[in-house]
Amino acid sequence: MSQGNILDPEALREYSFRVWNFKQGEMVSLMIHLGDRLGLYQVLAGAGPVTPAELAAKTGLQERWLLEWLRGQAAAQLVDYHAPDRFELTLAGAAVLADEEGSLAFAAGAFTGGTPPETADRLAEAFRSGIGLSYEELGPNAAHRTDRMLGTWVRLALVPQIIPALDGVHEKLEQGATVADVGCGAGTALVAMAEAYPKSKFVGYDPNTHAIERAQQVLDEKGLSNVELHIAGGEALPSEATFDFLITFDCIHDMPHPERVITSIRNAIAPDGTWLIKDIRSHPRFEDNLSHPLLAMFYGFSVSACMSSALSEPDGAGLGTLGFNPEVAEKMVREAGFTSFIPHDFDDPANLYYEVRP
Repeated sequence: MSQGNILDPEALREYSFRVWNFKQGEMVSLMIHLGDRLGLYQVLAGAGPVTPAELAAKTGLQERWLLEWLRGQAAAQLVDYHAPDRFELTLAGAAVLADEEGSLAFAAGAFTGGTPPETADRLAEAFRSGIGLSYEELGPNAAHRTDRMLGTWVRLALVPQIIPALDGVHEKLEQGATVADVGCGAGTALVAMAEAYPKSKFVGYDPNTHAIERAQQVLDEKGLSNVELHIAGGEALPSEATFDFLITFDCIHDMPHPERVITSIRNAIAPDGTWLIKDIRSHPRFEDNLSHPLLAMFYGFSVSACMSSALSEPDGAGLGTLGFNPEVAEKMVREAGFTSFIPHDFDDPANLYYEVRP
């Protein structure tokens, strides 16, 4: 520790390393993005130890570039190194970096190449003005990253695990129900439910044109006719009791006016309907969150996206990534007139789920 005005050399070294380690993380993030973008992890998955030449032959990419990338992956301990210059993606590595369709641990989709300089400029200005960027203003890259970062759990867990755990919802959907996805993004949840429950009708609402365009493209490719999309926020829900089931996934904390959307949901839900909320695991007190190993990342997401969106209007609530904790969630939904609030933990590392009823 430093004493008075005397700088402790060991403290300086430790602090410097901590700072440069974040720069290392930035560069490794770029390398993960390139590996994902070029399909390298998929080729490495199950291939055993491979040389750069073998990887070049399988991918059509340049051996020298692959050697440097592979050595960097080994230095980051993302692939195993076997001398001389053979590299192996383990089963765990394949689950996290390659298996987007079958692994709940898939994470490579979160690495989309960093924040564009123009977005960083606008975020810096937001610190002066107090007004953040909406998800629309963050551009198509934000919609794409959100979809790939959050989509795996939706595709693999929503229909087989989560919906059956809700009281009577699976049966209603099988018989034919009317469902809304508020903050539907690129439509991953809508597609999963529409394919599983063809007798039900699904309506997606999102103010982000980039996300809705992406969702419509997927719906057209799959030929799903039981889904309709609206470029609109949750305030645009019908004022009469319409929906048997509603979902809001990872979006309430992004909204400038979550209380208005929650009231709108209360008006639009059927008397025997169910609202399923998915939102970030967090505690009300900052001190109680400090043990979370990824807490700094969540606050980075908040400043760059979630809180920014929540403050994109002058009177925005500004909840941010960790602001819709269980206490806040229950308080807000009860104030809107809901009487039942049941938390669920589905072993989703990042999120809790709340089953809400009128």
